[in-house]
This record gives sequence, C-alpha cells and structure tokens, in this order.
Amino acid sequence: MLGILFLQKIRLREFNPLYLRILSHNKTIYHEKYFTQTCIIDVYSKNFLKGVSNMKKLLTGNEATARGAWEAGVHFASAYPGTPSTEILETMANYKEVYSEWAPNEKVAVEASVGASIAGARSLAAMKHVGMNVAADPIFTYAYLGVNGGYVVVTADDPGLHSSQNEQDNRYYARHAKMPLIEPSDSQEAKDFIKEAYEVSERFDVPVLFRLTTRICHSYSLVELEDRKEVEVKKYKRNIQKFVATPAANRVHHVELEEKLKKLEEYANNETKLNREEINSDEIGIITSGISYQYAKEVFGEDASYLKLGFTFPIPKEKIRNFAKKVKKIYVIEENEPFLETEIKALGIEVTGKDKIPLTGELNPDIIREALLGEKRETVQPNPEKIVARPPTLCSGCPHRGMFFELSKKKGAVITGDIGCYTLGSADPLNAMDTVICMGAGVSAAHGFAKVFERTNQKRKVFGVVGDSTFFHSGITSLLDIVYNKSNATIIILDNRITAMTGHQENPGTGYSLMREKTDEVDFEKLVRAIGIKHVRTINPNNLDEVKESIDETMELEEPSVIITRYPCVLKKLHEEEKEEFAPVQHIYKVNTEKCSKCKMCLKIGCPSISFDKETGAYIDPNSCVGCSVCAQVCTFDAIEKVGV
Repeated sequence: MLGILFLQKIRLREFNPLYLRILSHNKTIYHEKYFTQTCIIDVYSKNFLKGVSNMKKLLTGNEATARGAWEAGVHFASAYPGTPSTEILETMANYKEVYSEWAPNEKVAVEASVGASIAGARSLAAMKHVGMNVAADPIFTYAYLGVNGGYVVVTADDPGLHSSQNEQDNRYYARHAKMPLIEPSDSQEAKDFIKEAYEVSERFDVPVLFRLTTRICHSYSLVELEDRKEVEVKKYKRNIQKFVATPAANRVHHVELEEKLKKLEEYANNETKLNREEINSDEIGIITSGISYQYAKEVFGEDASYLKLGFTFPIPKEKIRNFAKKVKKIYVIEENEPFLETEIKALGIEVTGKDKIPLTGELNPDIIREALLGEKRETVQPNPEKIVARPPTLCSGCPHRGMFFELSKKKGAVITGDIGCYTLGSADPLNAMDTVICMGAGVSAAHGFAKVFERTNQKRKVFGVVGDSTFFHSGITSLLDIVYNKSNATIIILDNRITAMTGHQENPGTGYSLMREKTDEVDFEKLVRAIGIKHVRTINPNNLDEVKESIDETMELEEPSVIITRYPCVLKKLHEEEKEEFAPVQHIYKVNTEKCSKCKMCLKIGCPSISFDKETGAYIDPNSCVGCSVCAQVCTFDAIEKVGV
C-alpha cells in the first residue's frame, strides 16, 4: 500500500509567470515552478512514499526538507513547533527510521540533537526564526566543538511577519556563529541541498545552518524522490578535549574553526554545485539566493545573467568577482537585510540593492519590477470604502474567551500576555492584555510589573497569561523567578490541551508524543505546587462564575498564585482519555428576539458567531455556534436559550 491520495497523469504546460493550479479531490495545490513535460504527480499525502526512486511528487519546502534529511540517513530530529517550520518535524514523524520528537523549547531541541550528533548519529533541529534566539547558546558553542555525526539546524525565517513578532534575518546567525549557510530556492533544492549539508557537516567537522523562508516552506513544487542512504551511526569515542567546552579547549577550537572557514570558502568558490552561474546577457547581472531567485527570474527572465547562491556563507568571493567581470550592471536581490550586498560591496564591487529594494516586508515580483525597472503592472484596484475589516478573533467556543471577558472587567489591573492564539485577547472588544513580548514573557513581565508596583506603593493587581505549551517552553523558569523573589502576581495557565496556534501539536501536557506514542502527562497543579506556589486553582473557563470567583480570590493576595483553565481547544480532536472528561456538547444557543433588549452585552465577548441587527437585535449563527454557553451567561435578560440536549 503506497498511501497515495490521488495519482494522475497530466501534461504540465508553461504558465510563466502564473502559478500552476492542480485540482484534485477538492484540494487546491499551487506550485511555483513551471515545467513542459509529461510526468506523474502524487498529490500531497501524509503517508510518504518510501524506497521509490525517480518518482516526482508535489511537496512543500518543509516536506521536502524532511524528505531530504530522511534520504540523507538522518536518525534523530527534534524541534519545537512554530510557523513556518512546524511541518518539517510533523513530516519527519512519518519516517520510522528517524526518531522524531517535540522538545519543550528550541534550546532543548538543539541540545538533544547535539547530543545525538556527538553520539554519532546524523541529527537535525528545526525551528522558526525567533527560535534561534532561544537556541543560540548551544548553537554557538557547538560550532566551536565540531561534530561526530552530521548536524544541521534548520531556521525558517518569516519575511513580512505573517505569523511572528519580528522579521529578523537569520543569515546573520551564520556569520555570528561561524557556521556554513545553505539556502534553497524551491522544494527540489530543499531536498537536495540538505543532503549536501550533511556531507559538508561531516567533511569539514562543522554544524550547518539551513535557511528556509515562509514562501519556500509552504509553497509546493515538484520533487524527484530518491531512496534513503543508510548511514551508520558512527562509533562514539570519548574525547574530552573536543567535546568539553572549557575556555582552554575552546581557545584552540576557535583557531581551528577559523581555518575551517577558509576551507569552506574554497569549497563555496570551487567545488559546490549549490553556487552556479546562468549567463544570458552581459548587460544585467543579478546576484541572489533563496526565494528571491524565483522572483528575479520571473521579472527578468532570459534578459539577465544570474549568480544564484545556495551556499551563502562563507560567501564565495572569487566566484562573485568573476561574475562581476562578465556583466555591466549588477543587482543584488534579497529579502530583508543586505546580507549579500554588504559583503559584495566590501569586495569593491558596485551594485544596486537596498537603495531601491525595500528593506522590510516580503518581496514579490511586482515589488522588484517596480523598484528596479520602474514598471508597474495594472491590477484591479479594490474600493476601500467597500472593504470590511476582518481582524483575527478567538474562535467560536474558544475556552479562553470567558477568562479574558472577566479579566477585562478588572479596571486598573495589568495583564501581561504571551505568544499564542490567546494573544487575540488583546483585541477589541475584550481588550484584555497590556503586553506581548516573547515566549514566556507573559510570566516574567508580570513579575517585573508587580515588583515596580510594590516598590512604588501602587495598589494594582498584575495577571500574567500563558498557554500550556508556552508554559512548558519558557514559563516554568519564569514562575520560579516569581516564587523565589516573592512576587504577588497571579499567573493564569490557559490549558487548552494542545499546542493550538501552530496546528495542534502534542506537548508534555497532552499525554502523547510526536510519534503518537502514549507518554506521561504533566500535571500542572503538581508542577506549580512543587515550584512553591501554594494558592492554586483549576477551573472550567466556560463557567463564568468559576472564572470570576478564581480571579477575585487572588485580588488581595500578598503571595504568588496560579489559576489553571482546563478545557480543550474547540477544534481539537479529543484523545480517548479526554472524551469522558470533556463530553462533546450536543446543544447550541439561539436568541429569543422577544426577550432581547438590544443591550449588546453579548457582543462584548467578541464571539464571531454573534451578530447584531438594529431592528431584530442579536443573532447567533447556528452553523458556527458550538454551545459553550458564555453568551448565555452574560445575557442579563435570559434572552439566549439552549437548543438541543
């Protein structure tokens, strides 16, 4: 059984610059390359073909990266889920030859995979770009030590901040940590390049940084599958001088690393096929990498020559100098920071880059065309007066809604938030969040606020809000800070039984691993009590009386406290163990228009299932209502009634 959802033989025609759309079983797939050939396409399936060579398949960049690592003989992979990188490990979990796991955070993922690498296995860690900030400590040190089994860190950057709090350019981590940097431009390259990354890692005794971006991670293109290369786990030999990072040892390792970088630059100039020239014209030359290469090709086509860099650090200086001699004018096209441009200008080569191409946001062909050629394509212009603002909101039935509704009533209280879908509690009409900084800061910042208010005699209550997965990621140590330094902040752990925002990944609180194995489930109450919290309460967040009572209990406390809201995400597929505790609701709610006073109180909970008409009053969409009952509890006129059992 090959596990193919759908197999179809079609003729792919040239659609440049349009995307090819393939419709199959109500599934729309886009791929960003065009082909003129007859081929077999295996439409996306979670059951990936194994041991089948020379078959082409539509894969996202994330799926192709996992496939390439599997083909390269990887044995160990660890990650913390984060868009746009999440699907790398989800895909890897389908390959049973690889041990795959969700780690509590990116630092742990790197440390665990480094341990596996030192033990002799080809290993991988994956994360979104801000995860590199969390994992930087072990990454920088491992660059000094060198590897045993090949080691690759995948960073998935997010130009345009589609799902992130910043758009940092992690290519600078390669230079800062002194690691070779490899960047693919599509799914085929993602699969092929990561295989070379492991060869580079073991040949030069270095960890490798493998950079993707959102557009590559989530776009489909054809990939030719190959068999797995079985790479034996190398024998582990105890080597204190190499793997114990003492100052004395690392003074030597630093010198050795600088020598490795010189050899890597020679490799980038003379050996690797990841850096290549495409000579078409002597008028315009374009130096580019990653997805920017695809955009440049769409704009300039055969009217320009290209130096496409896939191995971008150490930068191939001689290759760049030779290319510059072949063209009259050079454009450097890259997203975000002038990483390549700065290096090229340092070589004394005159180029056009960020003086015309935007420094911020995600690039696309239209932006490049207008910036460099002064051409603007005609497009349909929307009428701004007819565009309805549709900001994101908590889902109908979201278990976080009741908590934020009650917190919003506590005027003068400060609510420090965290990274997760509950960040939407900051939006109107709930408007129940003061800060969002990074993973775990919902807890730590609450402590900082509370201490300042205490020392300046301000009687203001501070609540820190953090999700279950985020608490495991960074909140535990922050809560230790609160206990140790005697803060009176109240921390609210929103346990919706899954890592919801990134697509429902398991975490230490769900009882299941990435590889779908049952495991021990962390008990939040026992954990926070062990840390030193004495005032702990677990509540049903859809019961507003419980929510209000638990908040009020903490208002005058002179000690730290924790409230745990335990109720699954409304979109979660319940485990068998959860079905008894959280029996599916069989009813919904409707508005009795005769009782509705049109007070609009129900609108204050921000439920997308509730709308309002001036003539008839409130209305609940029966197609999206999930029967959480929060609206019925806030209605003071009993106008919202249960329908069903």
